[in-house]
Amino acid sequence: MRWDKAKIQSVLPHREPFLFIDEVIEVEGTERIVAATYLREEASYFKGHFPGNPVMPGVLIIEAMAQASVILFSLDRPEVAAGHPDYYLGKVKSEFLAPAYPGDKLIVESRKVKFLDNAAITETVVKVDERVIAKANLIFSIQKK
Repeated sequence: MRWDKAKIQSVLPHREPFLFIDEVIEVEGTERIVAATYLREEASYFKGHFPGNPVMPGVLIIEAMAQASVILFSLDRPEVAAGHPDYYLGKVKSEFLAPAYPGDKLIVESRKVKFLDNAAITETVVKVDERVIAKANLIFSIQKK
C-alpha cells in the first residue's frame, strides 16, 4: 500500500520545504511503515552544510524519522489523527553511523513500541542502499486542538 505526497499531506501538517517524506512504500498493519526521502541536490540545506562536502544535517534526518513515526501513529490511532493534533518530539536517543549525501534515497523505517492517545514511542532506522546510516528511539506527545 503506497502513499503519495497528497495522502502524506492529509496526515502530516508539514509542507515544503519542511516535508521530508516523499512516499510511503510499505505498511505492515499498525506496527511498521517504510517511507522514502529523496535527497535533492538543490535542497537549500546542502548549500551551507557543508560547502564542498554537502551532507544532510542530522537534525533533518531525525525530522524525517519523526514524520514517518507520525504517519505510523495515524494508522494506529486514526480517530486521534483525524483531529489533526499537534505533535511534539519530546525525547530522542539517536545514533548517526554514516552521512547522507545529495542524490541519496533514504529509506526510513518506523516501528511501533507503544502508542497512547496522547503519547507515542517508536524505534526508527534510516538506510541508504541497505546500509544503516542512523537509528533513533523517539518519544513524542500528541496534543488535541
